[in-house]
Amino acid sequence: MKIAICDDEENIRMSLKEKALDICPDDEIFEFQAGDELLKSGYAPEIALLDIVMPGLSGVEVAKQLRQKYDNVIIIFITGEEGFVFDAFDVHAYHYIVKPFSDEKLKEVLLSAKEHYLKNYASKEKKYTMVNSRGSHVRLCLDDIVYAEVFNSKVIVHTIDTDIEYYGKLTDLEKLAGKNFFRTHRGFLVNLKFVNRYDSSNVYLTNGAALVSKQNYPLFVKALMEYNKDN
Repeated sequence: MKIAICDDEENIRMSLKEKALDICPDDEIFEFQAGDELLKSGYAPEIALLDIVMPGLSGVEVAKQLRQKYDNVIIIFITGEEGFVFDAFDVHAYHYIVKPFSDEKLKEVLLSAKEHYLKNYASKEKKYTMVNSRGSHVRLCLDDIVYAEVFNSKVIVHTIDTDIEYYGKLTDLEKLAGKNFFRTHRGFLVNLKFVNRYDSSNVYLTNGAALVSKQNYPLFVKALMEYNKDN
């Protein structure tokens, strides 16, 4: 597994890395001294150990951006401040460890996080399809689609990393995407795992998009509840 450690204090960062290597000797562990360094690195962690109070981007801000890119990343906050616990809830953190903590506590949380990831995410194979975008055949990962929309006879797919457009029908993409997607409107197809909040008029996604849902609102709520129950 890929584990990222992000802490601006070198002695703490290196100590965490050493302990994590002892706990998870077969895993890949990278350390970063700042949040923007981690985000710009392109490193895609399955588990992220984040300090909260850091110069520049805070650990909570880093967690929000990691969550937008890698929805299944396990977030563990390690901090000396107890006052940020409610911020941790906002990014669906797996655990919140307050310094100082014992080696046994770190081992307990890290191994539990690994077990949770392997049980819930690692065994799920991603689905792909090929689309013809601007003269090139592009391999599109269906699970990475945040939402898709129709515009001028084109389907525009917004993924966690980029936008892809091609001539086609949203109905065809809907059939390929499967039950974790929902048509909130005839012009929008939404990946339910990226829904951040909603009301009777709009669905708000983790990438900041706000999409009309008024047309199919009751069915959308039912679909989202079923998705959350199963996942």
